[in-house]
Amino acid sequence: MKKIITILTSLFFALSVVFSLQAKDDQEVIDKLSSFKASGADYSWDRVPQDTKYADNIRKNIISKLKLPANFKVELFAVVPDARNMAISRNKGAVWIGTRKDRVWQATDRDMDNVADTVEKFAPNIKFDIPNGPCYSADGHLYIAERNRVLWFPAAEYFMESPDTVAIPIINQGELIPEAEESYNHTGRVCAIGPDNKLYVSMGQPFNVSPPDKQKLYNEVGIGGMISFNRFPGELDRKTVATGIRNSGGHAFNPKDGTLWFTDNQVDGMGDETPPGELNKMPKMGMWYGHPYYGGGNVRTDDYKNDKIPQDLASRYVKPQVEMKAHAADLGMMFYNADMFPKKYDNAIFSAQHGSWNAVVPRGAQVMVTYLDDKGNAKKTEPFMTGCMTERGTYICRPVDVQQYIDGSILVSDDKAGAVYRITYAAAE
Repeated sequence: MKKIITILTSLFFALSVVFSLQAKDDQEVIDKLSSFKASGADYSWDRVPQDTKYADNIRKNIISKLKLPANFKVELFAVVPDARNMAISRNKGAVWIGTRKDRVWQATDRDMDNVADTVEKFAPNIKFDIPNGPCYSADGHLYIAERNRVLWFPAAEYFMESPDTVAIPIINQGELIPEAEESYNHTGRVCAIGPDNKLYVSMGQPFNVSPPDKQKLYNEVGIGGMISFNRFPGELDRKTVATGIRNSGGHAFNPKDGTLWFTDNQVDGMGDETPPGELNKMPKMGMWYGHPYYGGGNVRTDDYKNDKIPQDLASRYVKPQVEMKAHAADLGMMFYNADMFPKKYDNAIFSAQHGSWNAVVPRGAQVMVTYLDDKGNAKKTEPFMTGCMTERGTYICRPVDVQQYIDGSILVSDDKAGAVYRITYAAAE
């Protein structure tokens, strides 16, 4: 396993450097945009055609194979290359979709038929660096968490048709994490706005199992954990609100009780069937979720299995609410709070499983649903959308994120096909 990781490090190091340099190179553009000045930067809209043979093939070869409960239907919402986490606008039927590359897409349903008519590059004169995590506030502000920066777009809907979009750093380039800790691995940040009106960002640590000499720094700055901070300029009030998280690809607040839930991807190289993935609940801020002593659930990592867990950590340890199938790669998640779906789905958690990169027996690549009990704890988890694997175990789609659309349907992003799917419900007549 260590040999494989060394090879991967060599292969991707150059790519990591290129992306990082791109982000650092656009400070002049950001300075102008944040001062409401024209940037004068070169740009390209990079529009993605929608009415194509490729879109038809997605419908024929992927969507037709997907399976859902009775009376649910899945359709193509948009062709979106490398589609990762999503944020939904309030007024325009627009969806911002992040990637693990250098762009954010905006998919817009202009004629309001619940299918995107245009997909084009958002803020085309900004040089993004792994802008995986967009999130959108109830009062109309877009935030994008990159590898080492967080940008605020206070009027993203208003400026959608312009290459110059107001863009203000909440956390400047190089200040989200120490620059020496920048990595190509586990850098798909995600964000959400909390009931306290602060921004919450998850930050995966770059190792399979983080080493002892990194623990103090990581716990201080929130690497391998989660941080919160003010979402408008001024005093940042940055806090590390959780530690012991290996690599969370999705988190959301329960609208009923304000608790924060998140998924976590667990340690590789311990076998196909262990350790389990996790869906976690944060009963209060400042808790510890097991990494690097636990690989997932109550399974101790090989690296730390003979080490006693410090009392300070043990006293703050929170077990997962749900142990998911090992290496299914649980990523984006949301709470359903609309009226389209049957009542049984009220306040249920929908979460995406991306599927394993190295399990001998493929698994995951589906959307799960978790129902909560009257106390707000998980009581049952089951597959909701399946069919992303052939009978021979080949992935035909790989879900990344699940978000609620403006009409009460849900959207599912797929970075393998480069698409966003829309799931609706209509009761049988």
